[in-house]
Amino acid sequence: MTQYNKQTLCVHSGTIIDPQDQGANSPIFTSTSFGYLDKETPMYPRYFNTKNQQALAEKISDLENGESALVFSSGMAAITSTLYSFLSQGDHIIFQSALYGGTLNFILKDLNRFGIEYTLVNSTYTEDFEQAIRENTRAIYIETPSNPLLKITNLEELARMAKSNNIFSIIDNTFASPVNQNPIDWWMDIVIHSATKYLNGHSDVTAGAVISTRHEIERIWETARNLGGSLNAQICYLLERSLKTLHIRVKAQNENAIQLAHFLEAHNKVQKVWYPGLKSHIGHETAKKQMNGFGGMLSFEPKNKSIIELQRKLKLIRPAVSLGGIDSTICSPAMTSHKGLTQEEREKQGISDTMLRLSVGIEDPDDLMQDLDQALESL
Repeated sequence: MTQYNKQTLCVHSGTIIDPQDQGANSPIFTSTSFGYLDKETPMYPRYFNTKNQQALAEKISDLENGESALVFSSGMAAITSTLYSFLSQGDHIIFQSALYGGTLNFILKDLNRFGIEYTLVNSTYTEDFEQAIRENTRAIYIETPSNPLLKITNLEELARMAKSNNIFSIIDNTFASPVNQNPIDWWMDIVIHSATKYLNGHSDVTAGAVISTRHEIERIWETARNLGGSLNAQICYLLERSLKTLHIRVKAQNENAIQLAHFLEAHNKVQKVWYPGLKSHIGHETAKKQMNGFGGMLSFEPKNKSIIELQRKLKLIRPAVSLGGIDSTICSPAMTSHKGLTQEEREKQGISDTMLRLSVGIEDPDDLMQDLDQALESL
């Protein structure tokens, strides 16, 4: 279905046709035991090949303009399965240092135990990644926009540099979503999502996804089926349902977030705002080139350091972990997503203890601005 536009793919791609009743939604196949005669590979949930898993993977792959995809039980299952598929003892990988806290925690706590070397590059410039390449470098892993600083990396430059050095390029595209950014169009090799966030959008599913060529997905599958991070049929159904509204949800979140970013940037109680849609953002021009929208995520730092009290004063925006839902939420990265890092490690990333990350929902933007204003002014 790749000839259709995004909003059409969200609704129709991958849907399992119900031959008996022609229902509008994919049926849920709850079995974990299937017949195997005359089948080269038996159908089994841990093999990522049940009908609901494949229907969901097809939709996500089409949305990212990929050839194939796998769906996982969490974003971290997708990340770790992918990395272990391409890295072995003695290999080296380059990471952008501005990453999701769970990814950073995995890098710092686990990779060395398996004899995998890594370099963290505190930059978004392609030349800095190129300078970190060694003879045993196998991959470069980035996140753009990054969590929580919304740093922007030039996808085309980095992907072409990686290919010229025979290195895989991997991106976590969670913050952008397939509506706002399609890294495969910019020559990136592998795209990863925490589907818990925008792909689901209703704060009721934990899942992950990896998209690439058929050849690379087959390679990841060989490792993933042994690690066991597969997704059950009911969750596949819920996520497929959510993806049908992905386009209209993300478009509304984009529109709200740009208004809130301008509002906060002009507010006398706010000292800094991070949002790629602002002209003041260092990555604004690159984001304009490679993104279809600037996303629903922004971060800001209030002048008053009482960020817990500020969050308690909010009446509409909910202090909560995770992101990408239809309801607006706010959190301190130092206390949530990046809590597993030391304060020194967070400071190296530029993440202060008083930074707040705002996941903008689909509510009326005037109501959201009013809520932020009354909380900021109350301190």
